[in-house]
Amino acid sequence: MLVRPLNDCPEFIAGDRTRLRELLHPDKQAIELRYSLAHAIVEIGETSIPHALTTSEVYYILSGTGVMYIDDETQSVKPGDTIYIPPNARQCIHNSGDEALVFICIVDPAWRKEDETIFS
Repeated sequence: MLVRPLNDCPEFIAGDRTRLRELLHPDKQAIELRYSLAHAIVEIGETSIPHALTTSEVYYILSGTGVMYIDDETQSVKPGDTIYIPPNARQCIHNSGDEALVFICIVDPAWRKEDETIFS
């Protein structure tokens, strides 16, 4: 059995400037998964840097409110919302609320640096 408490996962600043904790990744644990799972935070008033992955991604909003941008689409998001981000879509998320925007990210197949493009 593998149980990973959130606070045991090191926090780092991802390429898109979100605060990230990688929970599960098949390249980093002896597990059989296609996907990677991470916990992300965007602080009040902040926006992740626009980026694209060659893989699909799903966000599940845990707390806070924000605005999700995927290509030419914009949508307000709140706790309980699930967002599908297709491969190669330009994306970013803005925290429009008064508390940290916290969400889970699933990348399938698992996230790899070479699969991500950061737009500056």
